[in-house]
Amino acid sequence: MMKKQTTTIGLDHAESQQLAEKLNVLLANYQLLYINTRGFHWNIKGDNFFELHAKFEEIYTDLQIKIDEIAERILTLGQQPLHAYSQYLEQSSIEEITNVTDGKEGLAHVLKAFSVIIELERELLGLSDEANDEGTNALMSDYIREQEKLAWMYNAYLG
Repeated sequence: MMKKQTTTIGLDHAESQQLAEKLNVLLANYQLLYINTRGFHWNIKGDNFFELHAKFEEIYTDLQIKIDEIAERILTLGQQPLHAYSQYLEQSSIEEITNVTDGKEGLAHVLKAFSVIIELERELLGLSDEANDEGTNALMSDYIREQEKLAWMYNAYLG
């Protein structure tokens, strides 16, 4: 019987590669959400300026941390994270959003992007569970819990 190839952290190599590919799709979506949110932060105008300007900064700062964690998880799985904007555009379901000056419109775009991201994270949760990859599993579980709560809050804010 032939022994399965494993990674340096003891996971099945083929399953780790599959996880890393899906994590790269997640990474691409995070990168598009990040740059969109920076744009909302920079360009917002109007009644809720102070409140939403600060909120967008909070969102993109958190995204920046998660982007780094996802890239490092891909590396931990023995693969290479995408690192070119052209690759992000190719892989992401979230599209570039430009010229949004209305804060509530920007927040609605963030909320829509979270639904895409949470769906990807749930897929990854299933894959990581099957691969016995507790590291990816814990990361996705934490992200989902946090983002579901944020989605509820943003929905409540938007009415």
